[in-house]
Amino acid sequence: MTEYSVISDVDEFRAACVTLANGDGPVAVDVERASGFRYSQRAYLVQVFRRDAGVFLFDPPALGDFSPLAEAIGDLEWVLHAASQDLPSLRELGLDPHTIFDTELASRLLGHERVGLAAVVEHTLGITLKKEHSAADWSTRPLPDAWLEYAALDVLHLVDVRDALVAELEEQGKTAFADEEFRATLARLPKAPREDPWRRLSGLHQVRGARNLAVARSLWHARELYAQQQDVSPGRLVPDRSLVAAVLANPQSKQALAGVKDFQGRASRSQLDRWWQAIVDGRASEELPRERVPSDALPPPRAWADRNPEADARLKAARPVVEQIAEGLHMPTENLLTPEYLRRVAWSPSGESVDDIAHDLALLGARPWQVAQTAQKIADAFVEAAQRRDEASATAS
Repeated sequence: MTEYSVISDVDEFRAACVTLANGDGPVAVDVERASGFRYSQRAYLVQVFRRDAGVFLFDPPALGDFSPLAEAIGDLEWVLHAASQDLPSLRELGLDPHTIFDTELASRLLGHERVGLAAVVEHTLGITLKKEHSAADWSTRPLPDAWLEYAALDVLHLVDVRDALVAELEEQGKTAFADEEFRATLARLPKAPREDPWRRLSGLHQVRGARNLAVARSLWHARELYAQQQDVSPGRLVPDRSLVAAVLANPQSKQALAGVKDFQGRASRSQLDRWWQAIVDGRASEELPRERVPSDALPPPRAWADRNPEADARLKAARPVVEQIAEGLHMPTENLLTPEYLRRVAWSPSGESVDDIAHDLALLGARPWQVAQTAQKIADAFVEAAQRRDEASATAS
């Protein structure tokens, strides 16, 4: 087993950046977080590989300023696997690539059945990687040697994988598709914060009444604040189901709350005063939440026949057509066109011409290559659906 070490010394870090700057070709980058353990999504390890330079493992909490690395590799092509997962943590460190190659996304476009890193490395290079530490707590210090080897292997082969996938994309005529997808990944804005994030509590559908919802909201905010202070994942303090259980039990005293069997979690009793005060505050709140929240979500397709029969006909005509195009391109349908985009265009198209469909898809976020592959066929399917409805109506009358 190759021995790897984590660089936490600033001088050693700067020397490594010089070595990377003098390396050859693209740079492979990966991030390890502590999701499920820590409150934040910050990076606890950054792995970098470049040919003629080697693998380097950097310790973000210890190093802080990553500008030397940004200067060393910023203009290069960065090779990542599932880039959209790692980019937010990298950008927190000031590491923002200009161009990327995403090996997971490329593998999807190529129609590979399995697109996890280990599967992609095995498919392209015939090398087997062990993935037993993927869900580890990477905030642990010191990091065990086996974890460091795992982390290093995440980038060690990534440039070779990239080269193999570049050739495969060229062979299938999908190089331009991949380039557009990579640029879209880089340009994608972070999701706007939810207006009422507490409504994502698992099991909240069991809670009835605005006052009880106010209690659930208060408990969620209390847990969120404490989790942030402790830098611990909220669910590790008190799981969602336990917060909901406390609301449903409707305890009339702190002692009664302590007696709720399903109110569990490592902080459920040690922070009992905190949770009881949240319940008291929720019950006293003058700002009661709405029981039903307006949503721009479309109805489930199974309800379309009653709610919007024309849209139902359009979707039923277009969906198999899009699936057929994807099959012909040897890629998953969702990578050819996001299913939600097709549903929204079918629900209320601005028109039925190909230009109308293309315009609608582009507004929703479809890339030019996706529009070029699908707009005409979708427009044809919509026209056919309308003709069928007209013929059916004429026959009925």
